[in-house]
Amino acid sequence: MQNLVILAGNVGAAPEARTTQGGTKITQFSLATSRPKRDSEGKILKENGRRVEDTEWHRITCFNGVGKTVAQYVDKGQKVMVRGRIHYTRWTDSENIERYGVEIIADEVTFLSRGRQQQGDTQDHGGLDDDDVPF
Repeated sequence: MQNLVILAGNVGAAPEARTTQGGTKITQFSLATSRPKRDSEGKILKENGRRVEDTEWHRITCFNGVGKTVAQYVDKGQKVMVRGRIHYTRWTDSENIERYGVEIIADEVTFLSRGRQQQGDTQDHGGLDDDDVPF
């Protein structure tokens, strides 16, 4: 049996990074995924000529190296693919009410579009733009 999830979507806000007292780096961000809405007959709904979509938001948590890379290079609106596992949590809040949460623990985050570059990162590409690369 395996707990595996793969999501591709848009980052909702700049990732938030922190370090635990034990030195573990944790980075969290929200990811939006969308799918077309369908009517009772299974046809895709359209409004003003555009598809109507359902959007779901996912909480993504990255640790150590993956988290460091995400914190450095990922920004709001960027398209990424996350491969990881679903993690359920349960806790009792300050008012003694039992709460539940779900997050995705990311093992890999693949950049599908450009994010921010680290300040001072001026890499020489030999005069080629990304549009000039044949793949």
